[in-house]
Amino acid sequence: MLEKIIQYSINHKLIILLFSAGIIAFGLYSLSEIPIGAVPDVTNNQVQIITTSRNLATEDVEKFLTYPVELEMANLPDVKEIRSISKFGLSVVTVVFNDKIGTYLPRQLIAEKIKAAEEKIPAVFGKPFMGPITTGLGEIYQYVIEVDSLFKNDYSLSDVRTIQDWIVKRQLSGIPGVVEVNTWGGYLKQYEVAINPEKLRSLNISVPQTFLALEKNNSVAGGGYIEKTNQTYFIRGEGLVGSLKDIEDIVIESRNGVPIFIKDVATVGFGHATRFGAITGNGEGEKVLGQVMMLKGGNSKAVIDAVKRKSSADLAITSSRH
Repeated sequence: MLEKIIQYSINHKLIILLFSAGIIAFGLYSLSEIPIGAVPDVTNNQVQIITTSRNLATEDVEKFLTYPVELEMANLPDVKEIRSISKFGLSVVTVVFNDKIGTYLPRQLIAEKIKAAEEKIPAVFGKPFMGPITTGLGEIYQYVIEVDSLFKNDYSLSDVRTIQDWIVKRQLSGIPGVVEVNTWGGYLKQYEVAINPEKLRSLNISVPQTFLALEKNNSVAGGGYIEKTNQTYFIRGEGLVGSLKDIEDIVIESRNGVPIFIKDVATVGFGHATRFGAITGNGEGEKVLGQVMMLKGGNSKAVIDAVKRKSSADLAITSSRH
């Protein structure tokens, strides 16, 4: 048999040459399509259920958030393990499934159970939600928002954080294979209303009244439409605040035709959310950093190359490969 193969190869050199070239071409193509990563992802088939609460202690988080979620997930099919972490204001329940049922079926099963768990959690404590479809090795790219030395004094950490959240993050989120873009560092910009208790008491206004006035005067409402001849006019009531002055001019209540505004009982200004950490870099103080998370099972090299192309084409950011 071996002699016949050798004899056929000698007598049909062109066919053998074409066959060998085809094998080499197929090998090069396969090599270019193989997902290449520095570390193989051996993470098991797991889904994380996260619930955040601003004011619950660790014991209360375990009692009111973690336990109801764990109880609902206990009867899911093909579950290998359920573990949880309860911290101040944070509950994370990890459900590990058998690998044979794939990535998306477990998320569908959990999505059905989350609704039942949500009904057992008081609304003011928080709502459970699933983590992104990624793994512990899904953090494939990091970048830092740098401000040109000529304009460093014109941008605060809050401004840089706003640029990251509203410009950079949105541009990178549309890249295939990117499941999430996280932000670290800086100050999360907020509009703050600092109520003066003495002014509230003098005007006999309660804090809930002020909250209700702010809530009702920052919304959009539709009012149907009006038909006139061959045209239709849609009615729209826009009450969204667009500046600090708009917040200051919100009316809490009117007495004898005289309105009482937010500015009469409070000071309105810009602030930031409570921080639980910071990012520093290159000995230059605090920075704003972004993390690109890859979809589970994705090609890390292809996603990193796509992020780099997007960064160089549309964004002026200094990046570093992780």
